[in-house]
Amino acid sequence: MSTRASTLAGRIMSAPSIIALFLWMIVPLGMTIYFSFLRYNLLSPGMEEWIGFVNYKFFLTDHAFFASLANTLILVGSVLVITVIGGILIGLMLDQAIFGRGILRILVISPFFIMPTVNALVWKNLLMNPVSGFFAWISMSLGLEPIDWFTKAPLTAIIIMVAWQWLPFATLILLTALQSLDRDQKEAAQMDGAGPIAIFFYITLPHLSRAITVVILIETIFLLTVFAEIFVTTGGGPGLATTNIAFLVYTQALLQYDVGGASAGGIVAVILANIVAIFLVRLIGKNLDA
Repeated sequence: MSTRASTLAGRIMSAPSIIALFLWMIVPLGMTIYFSFLRYNLLSPGMEEWIGFVNYKFFLTDHAFFASLANTLILVGSVLVITVIGGILIGLMLDQAIFGRGILRILVISPFFIMPTVNALVWKNLLMNPVSGFFAWISMSLGLEPIDWFTKAPLTAIIIMVAWQWLPFATLILLTALQSLDRDQKEAAQMDGAGPIAIFFYITLPHLSRAITVVILIETIFLLTVFAEIFVTTGGGPGLATTNIAFLVYTQALLQYDVGGASAGGIVAVILANIVAIFLVRLIGKNLDA
């Protein structure tokens, strides 16, 4: 049984780590908020001045903000749909007793361990290159015109390569959930005459609801900050076709040297991410308590 002395000693010993963690989070956030109220451009050193909410007004009324917000929502939503549906289908396949299942599982999961920059380079140079890429070779073999993905369908190309990297994560979580499904329940349903489709919608899919919730919540947090694939392949273009919120903040800070505007953009991005997180938790987080 713990005593007041042992409880006090535990709090004193854990206090330095808690304080360090608090400072680690609060100091960058506090500096970002402070810079967001300054006219602070790296091309004009020593000319900083307090301008209130002007940076926020400039960022939120810029047409680039609405384009990047739309691209962010399309990117996150599309990747979530692809990875959840694809993860369920691949998980169902890998849950069967097929030849080479162990090797297949390793191959399916391996893309998740590739760095985003390498992922972008592979897709850009080896797969989607309109001259020497694998897709161009398939198109020419079929007598079709190769697609210049990063010019004709740049956002679709980004969605494909991001989904390819996150599909293994969804598959791993959903496959683990599938393996915990009670086989006796499925056999009982089969004996009662239920077909594969009925078993999927009335037994398998409800059983996967909590796993799907976890996949959506975790992926959304990371997909809101996709950057490397855009930076390596399209640079946010053509125009603003692939610019998301994270890339827009980068252009403000390191291409236009506008630290104040970029800080305001960063705070707006944090607020939007929290709104999305609260919305998702309220909408689908109830499954975690089911």
